[in-house]
Amino acid sequence: MHWIYLISAILFEVMATLSIKQATQGNTYVWSAVITVLYIISFSFVYYATKSIEIGTVYAIWAGTGTALIVLLGWLIFNEDMNLYKIVGVVSIVFGVVLLKIQASA
Repeated sequence: MHWIYLISAILFEVMATLSIKQATQGNTYVWSAVITVLYIISFSFVYYATKSIEIGTVYAIWAGTGTALIVLLGWLIFNEDMNLYKIVGVVSIVFGVVLLKIQASA
C-alpha cells in the first residue's frame, strides 16, 4: 500500500507542477488554488508513504520521477525543447529511481 501512496504523491505533484504552467496563461487565482490543493494532497501521500519506506528513498523517488515526468510532459504537452542533454538526464534519473526501488525491496 505504501508504494501506492508514493505513486499517488508523484501523480499529484506532477499535476500541480503542470498547473503552474497553466497559471501563466491566465486566471491565476483559480490556478493558484488548484496548485495549492494538489500540492497538499501530494505531500499528504508522501507523509503516508514514509510510514513504511525510508524518507530518503521516498523523497528521491518522488522528486526524481516527478522531474522526469515533467520534462517528458513539458515536451509532449507544451512543445518544450527536447535535446540530448535532457534525454541523458531523464535516463539517468530513471536509472537512479530503479536502483532506489531495488535497494528498498532488498
